[in-house]
Amino acid sequence: MYHKAIILSLGIFALTGCDAQKKSKASANASQVQTHPKVIPSTQEKDGVLYFSEGENKFLKEYQMNVTFKGISEDSRCPEGVNCIWAGAALAQVEVMGTATRPAILNLASMDFPARNYRQSAEFNGYIITLQDVSPYPKQQEGAKALEGKYKIGITIKKADPTKK
Repeated sequence: MYHKAIILSLGIFALTGCDAQKKSKASANASQVQTHPKVIPSTQEKDGVLYFSEGENKFLKEYQMNVTFKGISEDSRCPEGVNCIWAGAALAQVEVMGTATRPAILNLASMDFPARNYRQSAEFNGYIITLQDVSPYPKQQEGAKALEGKYKIGITIKKADPTKK
């Protein structure tokens, strides 16, 4: 009888712990989700560059496009204070969706490097979207891992030239 009581109490503690983990994950996910994308006029641009924090979503009325900065999938830029053979590149994942199109993920690099399939610009829905800035820059002590969740990017959006193909 004593063994059954111990096993029953351990089972209850285990289930209580699982429930607490589910609640903390749910509250963390709820704090990350933005239910209403920001609508920004082009006046909030800085020198024609639109800035996004990691996870930020904006509806750009001027372009009839929703843009979300999903994150940095690769950051091989040479840290400050280190001599490197190659300068490296940061690869940003930007999700774009027009008012009448499905979402598309654009992988925009901080530099053009065709040998590794890095492109600084991509075309979507008649516009050229170009990655202009990725910050902060990795530091020697911390490396790129310490920057996860802290990245900001700057992009420009221009009408594509219909004569080029």
